[in-house]
Amino acid sequence: MSATFDLNERPDYDDILQTIADYVLNYQIKSDEAWTIARHCLMDTLGCGLLALKFPECTKLLGPLVEGTIVPNGARVPGTSFRMDPVKAAWDIGCIIRWLDYNDTWLAAEWGHPSDNLGGILAVADHLSQKRVAEGKSPIAMKAVLEAMIMAHEIQGVLALENSFNRVGLDHVLLVKVASTAVVARLMGANRDQLLSALSHAWVDGQSLRTYRHAPNAGSRKSWAAGDATSRAVRLADIAMRGEMGIPGALTAPQWGFNDVLFSKTNKDQKIKPADKCQLSLRQAFGSYVMENILFKVSFPAEFHAQTAAEAAVTLHPQVKDRLQDIDKIVLTTHESAIRIISKVGSLANAADRDHCLQYMTAVPLIFGELTAEHYEDSFHSAHPVIDQLRGKMEVVENEAYSADYLDSSKRSIANAVQIFFKDGTSTENVVVEYPIGHRRRREAAIPLLKQKFEQNLATRFPAGQCQRISQALQSQAELECMAVHEFTSLFVI
Repeated sequence: MSATFDLNERPDYDDILQTIADYVLNYQIKSDEAWTIARHCLMDTLGCGLLALKFPECTKLLGPLVEGTIVPNGARVPGTSFRMDPVKAAWDIGCIIRWLDYNDTWLAAEWGHPSDNLGGILAVADHLSQKRVAEGKSPIAMKAVLEAMIMAHEIQGVLALENSFNRVGLDHVLLVKVASTAVVARLMGANRDQLLSALSHAWVDGQSLRTYRHAPNAGSRKSWAAGDATSRAVRLADIAMRGEMGIPGALTAPQWGFNDVLFSKTNKDQKIKPADKCQLSLRQAFGSYVMENILFKVSFPAEFHAQTAAEAAVTLHPQVKDRLQDIDKIVLTTHESAIRIISKVGSLANAADRDHCLQYMTAVPLIFGELTAEHYEDSFHSAHPVIDQLRGKMEVVENEAYSADYLDSSKRSIANAVQIFFKDGTSTENVVVEYPIGHRRRREAAIPLLKQKFEQNLATRFPAGQCQRISQALQSQAELECMAVHEFTSLFVI
């Protein structure tokens, strides 16, 4: 006879939850490179958020849920005058950071943008630093923010190395929720049990589908989804800190856990076949690997799989700008992940649709020699029908070597090649770019450009004197690490 009852023996917390908790509570970051890159990442991430404030579709979503709400020691949203509870502040900070698809990227079996976690980190740290000073205690230093960033990057990035959530239709922001929950709970002073409880709730919480990232449903939710995830993390950490019990088998519980419900393929009867069972796994121990190898978007506000295509297109621009009507076809050679995520034909409905279209992000720099956030707007697109004319002439093909090098841990290339063929039988060279300017292999050249990008983004929001004070605060590693969080965030208040 089959069993008619559940064995009600409460398990220990899942191993992965315990590994994450122990890393966050005990690991000592000793990599000078990681600390330095975290400072550059903080700079770049905030700059991306400030630039997004130029766009009304983003700013309409910001601010307190109840207008006029006054929050004691409220967290600030950089570039605004808002002071809100940490949950909504995290949402807003995360939203502006991600809006233009311009902040850092991590590519592996799963993709994502680890600096999305800054929304929760900065909101909580700012609030707690103010609260501590009000209570006569020492403030929280910016070193704690950088440390939380390194750890959040590591949790999100290592989990992404061989766990492909997109293969089962889940969005990568679930990793933002998990990583933010872990580091925010620690900032709040969580002990091990509280941190484990918070993490378990992050996995049980239900996860976003990738529907809003793909044709024909791509839309602006992808620009605030990470803000929503890091905000939810703050809420879950707060719930755990209030004493809420955890769910030890959140991942591995048969039938009801994350692995069986959301991370496995099912047949028509919705029964999980043994061959289709998936288990979350960790390919390597947590350290500071992800921050050390993070990918910066230096040149283009574009989905990262298209960065090298856009760079190749800029190179070809002088050769084709006066011969656009003479083009017969454009061959775009790429890797499997780019084809699966951002290759699309047909009409493009909105800016979010365009900044996730490989062909669009190649056509614009071929025509204009650059690719900016404004190039995705409806008004620009409708004014330049030649963009869609070039898209219609594109052939996208996979190079299997590019796909292999994309997954090779010693390379992690993001290769694209562009070649133009004209009606008279001539052609351009096949321009190949394997590593974008923001890759670790090109970091020496990237950092000065990253600083230039930040200065330009600052100038879109603040007067010269305020820009100078902010830049100065980010110049010295030692001085930034010692600076109080609430003093740092006050520099960004309008």
